Amino acid sequence: MSKTPHEAPALTAHEDHPGWRAYLNTHMLICVFLGFTSGLPLFTLVYLVQAWLRSEGVNLKEIGLFALIQFPYTWKFLWAPLMDRYIPRLPGWRPGRRRGWMLLTQVLVAGAIAALGFVSPRNSIWTVAALTTLVAFFGASSDIVIDAYRRELLRDTEQGLGNAVHVNAYKLAALIPGSLALILSDHMPWDAVFALTGAFMLPGILMTLLVREPEVVGTPPRNLRDAIVLPFREFIQRDGWAGALLVIAFIFLFKIGDTMATTLSTSFFLDIGFTRTEIGIVAKTTALVASVAGGIIGGVWLVKIGIGRGLWIFGALQMVSTLGFAWLAQLGPGSPVLAVLYDFTISTSHAIAAGLSVFGIAVTPQFSPMTVALAIVYGVETFTTGLTMAAFVAYIASTTDPRYTATQFALFTSLASVPRTLASAASGFIVAKIGWFDYFIACTALAIPGMLLLFKIAPWNGTARNGEASRAQ
Repeated sequence: MSKTPHEAPALTAHEDHPGWRAYLNTHMLICVFLGFTSGLPLFTLVYLVQAWLRSEGVNLKEIGLFALIQFPYTWKFLWAPLMDRYIPRLPGWRPGRRRGWMLLTQVLVAGAIAALGFVSPRNSIWTVAALTTLVAFFGASSDIVIDAYRRELLRDTEQGLGNAVHVNAYKLAALIPGSLALILSDHMPWDAVFALTGAFMLPGILMTLLVREPEVVGTPPRNLRDAIVLPFREFIQRDGWAGALLVIAFIFLFKIGDTMATTLSTSFFLDIGFTRTEIGIVAKTTALVASVAGGIIGGVWLVKIGIGRGLWIFGALQMVSTLGFAWLAQLGPGSPVLAVLYDFTISTSHAIAAGLSVFGIAVTPQFSPMTVALAIVYGVETFTTGLTMAAFVAYIASTTDPRYTATQFALFTSLASVPRTLASAASGFIVAKIGWFDYFIACTALAIPGMLLLFKIAPWNGTARNGEASRAQ
């Protein structure tokens, strides 16, 4: 197949990579701030809004249906061509195509999140639905331009690690609505909680004001028709309809099992007896450490093994980690496995406390067996998710043509979000029908089709399909 513009050597950088320390530069710092900004609105909807609705007496089925407001993340490719074609212009300041859209969408996200605190789910559920839809729309629009900016900013040799850093920061954003805000909600009114959460968009806004507009690759779309038609035509022409449909199926299916398992995780933890504070301190804080570790290890590991093999290894680990939720759903205080884990955790904690006491630091470890299980299960799940997302997003980025970055990146990430939206909407009904244990077993089984597609997308030893993916090894 002839070499097309999208076929930059991003996926083969590991062959002559000078060492990952060379990539701790300004580009990586930008990825941190913009990744955090991308993640905050989505995790506000997934974690904070879910806990808010549940605490205000909204039933589980209605909470599940609230996942439908995330559809802008699924359909964002429909208006992505507008963001490729048009340039926002502010009085006296022309920030450029990417920076202009980033600034506008980030400010709107912050305002929509803060506005949630001024309505009550009990009295104005439709107003809540409208505001959360705005958060999703502005957040999805912000994702479009941030993904395009990152793809254009990073050099080919930075794509793997740069996308891993972005994913890591994206997951890091979950700490605010999924941990800090939950803890604060036990001690302050919801309007203050949402205002504070919205204020965490400020670092991304400041970064947008400071960074430079990336160089334009090729010729920007001359009109709206070119912005809409050419990105899709280029994608189809790479390997024909068969290759395009194969990539679409893989993007759709690869993370569907993990997505379904985590979509109602906060409600699951509440239903099996954990308090919001326990969830905020134990689960989400443990998840932060595990996610950071997974993102860093995943990014560095991808340099050594390549994105293709990373998808195989990380995908298998992700599938196995889902079984931990099923174990937690069946766990009782008399479990021998839990007793062993608890004893190990206590022994390790006391050893660490003894070491710290040498330096005059007094620490008294206090754990219950169930909180230990919660920390282990959620920690392993978020660690493997960090690994997998590093490879998955790098794969998506390397599959885009730099001439049509915003539209193609939005198309691929929209496809990846379809399972989250549809499965989340149905998950409450499924859990009510079969229970938590069988639900998580089903989630594990749903990961198998995506893994099987790797035989075509990125064979362990062989030639993959569709442009960039052909060099995934």
